[in-house]
Amino acid sequence: MQASLLRQLQVRRFSIRTRWEALLRAEPVATPLGLPDALVHLIEGTLEEIFAALDRPGGHEPVAAVPPSCPCGRNPLLAFYAAAEQALREGLVLAQAASAPLDPAIRDASLLQLNAVLQRISRREIEAFCGICQFRESMKRQPLILAEAH
Repeated sequence: MQASLLRQLQVRRFSIRTRWEALLRAEPVATPLGLPDALVHLIEGTLEEIFAALDRPGGHEPVAAVPPSCPCGRNPLLAFYAAAEQALREGLVLAQAASAPLDPAIRDASLLQLNAVLQRISRREIEAFCGICQFRESMKRQPLILAEAH
Protein backbone atom coordinates (compact mmCIF):
# COMPACT_ATOMS: atom_id res chain seq x y z
CA MET A 1 0.00 0.00 0.00
CA GLN A 2 1.23 3.47 -0.81
CA ALA A 3 2.97 4.90 2.30
CA SER A 4 0.96 8.13 2.38
CA LEU A 5 -2.31 6.23 2.10
CA LEU A 6 -1.27 3.83 4.86
CA ARG A 7 -0.45 6.82 7.08
CA GLN A 8 -3.90 8.27 6.38
CA LEU A 9 -5.44 4.93 7.33
CA GLN A 10 -3.36 4.76 10.53
CA VAL A 11 -4.45 8.30 11.46
CA ARG A 12 -7.98 6.92 11.46
CA ARG A 13 -7.06 4.06 13.79
CA PHE A 14 -9.21 5.28 16.68
CA SER A 15 -12.28 5.81 14.48
CA ILE A 16 -11.73 2.43 12.80
CA ARG A 17 -11.47 0.75 16.20
CA THR A 18 -14.61 2.56 17.42
CA ARG A 19 -16.56 1.62 14.29
CA TRP A 20 -15.32 -1.99 14.49
CA GLU A 21 -16.56 -2.25 18.07
CA ALA A 22 -19.93 -0.68 17.17
CA LEU A 23 -20.38 -3.10 14.26
CA LEU A 24 -19.35 -6.02 16.47
CA ARG A 25 -21.97 -5.03 19.04
CA ALA A 26 -24.61 -4.95 16.27
CA GLU A 27 -23.81 -8.48 15.04
CA PRO A 28 -25.99 -11.37 16.22
CA VAL A 29 -24.31 -13.49 18.89
CA ALA A 30 -24.13 -17.25 18.23
CA THR A 31 -22.38 -18.30 21.46
CA PRO A 32 -21.23 -16.79 24.76
CA LEU A 33 -17.72 -16.54 23.31
CA GLY A 34 -19.21 -14.29 20.64
CA LEU A 35 -20.36 -11.67 23.13
CA PRO A 36 -18.79 -8.36 22.11
CA ASP A 37 -17.27 -7.87 25.56
CA ALA A 38 -15.39 -11.15 25.04
CA LEU A 39 -14.03 -10.03 21.66
CA VAL A 40 -13.30 -6.29 21.81
CA HIS A 41 -9.96 -6.87 23.52
CA LEU A 42 -8.76 -8.56 20.31
CA ILE A 43 -9.24 -5.46 18.16
CA GLU A 44 -6.03 -3.61 19.07
CA GLY A 45 -3.74 -6.57 18.45
CA THR A 46 -5.50 -7.38 15.21
CA LEU A 47 -5.17 -3.78 14.03
CA GLU A 48 -1.44 -3.93 14.82
CA GLU A 49 -1.09 -7.07 12.73
CA ILE A 50 -3.10 -5.62 9.84
CA PHE A 51 -1.15 -2.35 9.72
CA ALA A 52 2.17 -4.22 9.96
CA ALA A 53 1.17 -6.50 7.08
CA LEU A 54 0.06 -3.53 4.95
CA ASP A 55 3.40 -1.83 5.62
CA ARG A 56 5.42 -4.79 4.30
CA PRO A 57 6.20 -4.69 0.59
CA GLY A 58 4.72 -7.54 -1.43
CA GLY A 59 2.94 -10.53 0.02
CA HIS A 60 -0.50 -9.10 -0.73
CA GLU A 61 -1.54 -11.49 -3.43
CA PRO A 62 -5.29 -11.96 -3.41
CA VAL A 63 -6.41 -15.16 -1.76
CA ALA A 64 -9.39 -17.22 -2.75
CA ALA A 65 -12.61 -15.32 -2.04
CA VAL A 66 -14.06 -18.45 -0.45
CA PRO A 67 -14.94 -17.77 3.18
CA PRO A 68 -13.28 -19.91 5.85
CA SER A 69 -15.14 -23.10 6.59
CA CYS A 70 -17.18 -23.19 9.81
CA PRO A 71 -19.76 -25.96 9.48
CA CYS A 72 -21.58 -25.17 12.74
CA GLY A 73 -21.59 -21.37 12.35
CA ARG A 74 -20.80 -20.89 16.04
CA ASN A 75 -17.31 -19.48 15.58
CA PRO A 76 -17.30 -16.06 17.29
CA LEU A 77 -14.55 -14.86 14.97
CA LEU A 78 -16.93 -14.91 12.01
CA ALA A 79 -18.72 -11.83 13.36
CA PHE A 80 -15.45 -10.33 14.61
CA TYR A 81 -13.84 -10.36 11.16
CA ALA A 82 -17.04 -9.35 9.35
CA ALA A 83 -17.09 -6.22 11.51
CA ALA A 84 -13.36 -5.72 10.92
CA GLU A 85 -13.79 -5.90 7.17
CA GLN A 86 -16.55 -3.29 7.18
CA ALA A 87 -14.74 -0.89 9.52
CA LEU A 88 -11.43 -1.12 7.67
CA ARG A 89 -12.99 -0.69 4.25
CA GLU A 90 -14.84 2.38 5.47
CA GLY A 91 -11.59 3.69 6.94
CA LEU A 92 -9.77 3.10 3.66
CA VAL A 93 -12.41 4.95 1.66
CA LEU A 94 -12.14 7.92 4.04
CA ALA A 95 -8.33 7.79 3.86
CA GLN A 96 -8.50 7.75 0.07
CA ALA A 97 -10.90 10.69 0.06
CA ALA A 98 -8.52 12.69 2.30
CA SER A 99 -5.50 11.95 0.12
CA ALA A 100 -4.43 13.89 -2.91
CA PRO A 101 -6.28 12.69 -5.98
CA LEU A 102 -5.36 9.04 -6.40
CA ASP A 103 -4.79 7.17 -9.58
CA PRO A 104 -7.68 4.69 -9.88
CA ALA A 105 -5.18 1.83 -10.20
CA ILE A 106 -3.53 2.78 -6.88
CA ARG A 107 -6.94 3.16 -5.24
CA ASP A 108 -8.06 -0.26 -6.44
CA ALA A 109 -4.72 -1.88 -5.55
CA SER A 110 -5.02 -0.53 -2.00
CA LEU A 111 -8.43 -2.14 -1.58
CA LEU A 112 -7.13 -5.43 -3.00
CA GLN A 113 -4.17 -5.32 -0.59
CA LEU A 114 -6.43 -4.62 2.38
CA ASN A 115 -8.76 -7.44 1.36
CA ALA A 116 -5.85 -9.88 0.93
CA VAL A 117 -4.42 -9.05 4.35
CA LEU A 118 -7.84 -9.33 6.02
CA GLN A 119 -8.63 -12.62 4.30
CA ARG A 120 -5.28 -14.13 5.21
CA ILE A 121 -5.54 -13.17 8.88
CA SER A 122 -9.22 -13.99 9.27
CA ARG A 123 -8.89 -17.38 7.56
CA ARG A 124 -5.96 -18.33 9.78
CA GLU A 125 -7.73 -17.31 12.99
CA ILE A 126 -11.18 -18.66 12.12
CA GLU A 127 -9.84 -22.01 10.96
CA ALA A 128 -7.62 -22.27 14.06
CA PHE A 129 -10.64 -21.72 16.30
CA CYS A 130 -12.67 -24.24 14.30
CA GLY A 131 -9.84 -26.73 14.79
CA ILE A 132 -10.66 -26.94 18.49
CA CYS A 133 -14.44 -26.69 18.19
CA GLN A 134 -16.31 -29.34 20.16
CA PHE A 135 -19.04 -29.42 17.48
CA ARG A 136 -16.64 -30.15 14.63
CA GLU A 137 -16.81 -33.94 14.75
CA SER A 138 -20.55 -34.04 15.42
CA MET A 139 -21.21 -31.79 12.40
CA LYS A 140 -19.36 -34.25 10.16
CA ARG A 141 -21.53 -37.15 11.32
CA GLN A 142 -24.94 -35.50 11.36
CA PRO A 143 -26.85 -34.63 8.21
CA LEU A 144 -27.90 -31.00 8.07
CA ILE A 145 -31.63 -30.64 8.73
CA LEU A 146 -32.84 -27.42 7.14
CA ALA A 147 -36.51 -27.41 8.05
CA GLU A 148 -38.89 -29.50 10.03
CA ALA A 149 -41.88 -30.84 8.13
CA HIS A 150 -45.24 -29.90 9.64
